[in-house]
Amino acid sequence: MHVTRRTLREKALQILYAYSLTGDPIEEILYLQLTDITKKDDREFCEKLVICTIQNSSRFEELIKDTVEHWDMERIALIDSILIKMCLTEFLYFEDIPPKVSINEYIDIAKDYSTVNSGKFVNGVLDALLEKLKKDQLIRKQGKGLLEGR
Repeated sequence: MHVTRRTLREKALQILYAYSLTGDPIEEILYLQLTDITKKDDREFCEKLVICTIQNSSRFEELIKDTVEHWDMERIALIDSILIKMCLTEFLYFEDIPPKVSINEYIDIAKDYSTVNSGKFVNGVLDALLEKLKKDQLIRKQGKGLLEGR
């Protein structure tokens, strides 16, 4: 079975959603959800995305709150919140993925898995977060074409 990064991102969303709702140990959820992912690189990508998102959740919530003024985190749909945090994880911890690729992926996933307006909402928040992180020089991307406008 050919597994795409999109499939792995969707799997990571499912894992993070289950973790948010159940509070079960993340190791158990990962074990159960990743049984069908056989390739080591795919498994590592998904695990890193999940773990880094969880480890940085509070920091990311602060970034989101600063960006989305007049909105409480509670008012943001859970799936949208998870997707924005996952994208922030890619911005900051996946040096080989161009930010625009991450943004496009998460907009599409939001359209598939969340509300009618989620694509636009996620796009607006991620664009603003990317600009802020670039301005603060917090994004470090390696390789040609990974961070345009530098």
